[in-house]
Amino acid sequence: MTIPTVTGVQLGGSAALPLLVCGPSLGTSAVALWSAAADLLGEHFHVVAWDLPGHGRNRAEVADGFTMTELADGVQAFVDSVLADRGESGATYGYAGVSVGGAVGLQLLLNRPDRITTAVLACTAARLGDEQLWRERAALVRSSGTAALVDTSARRWFAPGFVDRSPEAAAALLDSLVNTDTTGYAAVCEALATFDLRPDLERIHTPILALAGAYDPATPVAAMAELAHGVRDGRLVVLDRASHLAPAEAPADVARIIAATADVAASAPVTLNDRRAAGMAVRRAVLGDAHVDRATANTTDLTREFQEFITDYAWGGIWTRPGLDRRSRSMIVLTALIARGHHEELAMHLRAARTNGLTIDEIKEVILQSAIYCGVPDANTAFRIAQQTLTSENEGSTAR
Repeated sequence: MTIPTVTGVQLGGSAALPLLVCGPSLGTSAVALWSAAADLLGEHFHVVAWDLPGHGRNRAEVADGFTMTELADGVQAFVDSVLADRGESGATYGYAGVSVGGAVGLQLLLNRPDRITTAVLACTAARLGDEQLWRERAALVRSSGTAALVDTSARRWFAPGFVDRSPEAAAALLDSLVNTDTTGYAAVCEALATFDLRPDLERIHTPILALAGAYDPATPVAAMAELAHGVRDGRLVVLDRASHLAPAEAPADVARIIAATADVAASAPVTLNDRRAAGMAVRRAVLGDAHVDRATANTTDLTREFQEFITDYAWGGIWTRPGLDRRSRSMIVLTALIARGHHEELAMHLRAARTNGLTIDEIKEVILQSAIYCGVPDANTAFRIAQQTLTSENEGSTAR
């Protein structure tokens, strides 16, 4: 049995706060991936993140390969050392992990079910890829180094627009990939080649929040749903503007969700201006800059206070709450608009639902459900509006 050496770094908070352990994605460092979210979580948690062998600050040599079970044992040994330093040997802790860090979290939940109180597992699955993929990836890295993966990783890691919005964060993550030790990276690939916990998910009793990125090609929403539904107590939340590295792409959303999952009061806007600013950010994310810019440009003395009211109470007061993800909120809004016959708003929120990650098939199911509980004529009108709106959207995306 080979238990790899796992090291980590403190990213936020103090030892007087509850311990939150954060796990990385393959090819990233704890600092590059988790720092932005940890800055927001430090008010509530002692945030400690660990690095994979050969990644980030973990420069321990990898003499032999290891399994995911052995990697999880290495992580638990590291966590136990942190707890001992806190004077809490054997205590429980919260866990959040991304991709392979999330897979390690699943393994820990099986091996040590009494140690983890809450788990947020992002962009991960009980089976990541297949054996051939990981064997080929390990061989490529051993022959050409991790720099050979940069272009592909940049496309898979980040949602559209992230690199332009956050060039420094994207560069830090890609630099961490280039600086990853070849042997360490390949060893993790080989551990993932035979990793498959799908038959064991039902044995996990600890509450899990599965956090998916709407644009993630590696662990798509369907795979995250399989994870959430496979455990005894799982819930799925979809981040509509994230791909595979959620804590770096959407640190505020991830921090808020982790805090809410751990039953900690998340940092919330405390002044009217703060709430209005948060509402405007969500409004733009859901409805699009073009729509909000038009609404703002058309504001008059008569409508200004109403526009501020909508931004403050609807978008800042309700849409920013952590209890539901934006996909779920879109489903609720569509149903309400169908029931009340608000057809102009329905077209707008059909487009918003697509932005929030709903597929056309899921929108169809929402309208069919509404036919039973709201009425067939209402659903008939909704299908007509959806046909016009979504057909126009598809034609537009083709033209672009």
